[in-house]
Amino acid sequence: MAKSLGAAVFRPYYPVSKLYRVVDDESGLQLDFKPVLHGIRSFASLRSRAQRLQLGSAELQVAALEDIIKSKAAAARPRDLAVLPVLETTLREKARPKRKPR
Repeated sequence: MAKSLGAAVFRPYYPVSKLYRVVDDESGLQLDFKPVLHGIRSFASLRSRAQRLQLGSAELQVAALEDIIKSKAAAARPRDLAVLPVLETTLREKARPKRKPR
């Protein structure tokens, strides 16, 4: 996949993390692939709650915000904990009933 995109694959946190990062500096592309997510029991359950989005001719599955919050809370790293208030506020705003314009 990386080769077809003209990108390179890195292991930026090896050996402490199994994360693979696909990067193309020219286009600004950065994709992270994680074989393990904190707080998530299985990728199948994560996929069942994911939102499907169309990006050009490709369909992407994007993790539900609730799952992202759960994973960041379970990881409990300072950078994950720092973003939790923003994500939780976003989740509350998404749940609010929409007002009709007058």
